[in-house]
Amino acid sequence: MALDQPAGTDRRARSKERVATLVNSRNETLALYSDLANNRPYRPGEQTEEMLRRFCQALVDYAASAHFQLYRYIVENKERRQAVVALAQHIYPQIAASTDAILDFNDRYDVAPLDSRLPALAGDLSELGEMLADRIQLEDQVIAALDGNLPQPARR
Repeated sequence: MALDQPAGTDRRARSKERVATLVNSRNETLALYSDLANNRPYRPGEQTEEMLRRFCQALVDYAASAHFQLYRYIVENKERRQAVVALAQHIYPQIAASTDAILDFNDRYDVAPLDSRLPALAGDLSELGEMLADRIQLEDQVIAALDGNLPQPARR
């Protein structure tokens, strides 16, 4: 580290790298979700199965990225700002529930053959999409807090 940089510069740079990794993983997942959602009506066959396989892999990678890039960092007490820690602790149970939903979706669809599950795919994707939207809003709150943009308490 250069002598003219504050001690927290390295830590902030690593934090920004973790957030960038998470956002890139999230964007890839959303692009694959969009591709899959736009492929309706779903038909049995290799194309649908391949799209679903790629989406499931990206989805699980995204969930893991959020855990390892963001929440584990905070949980292991590497984040020093108590306001960020408090926000993350408040939000984490909802993130954990969405991770469980992601893993359930993956367990249901990342196996072959798809034929028996095909009728439920559109509805399951719709539910998953709503959950992902909620999750992203929560993650963005933590990301904003890490960037120093904590919500201000209401004034009386």
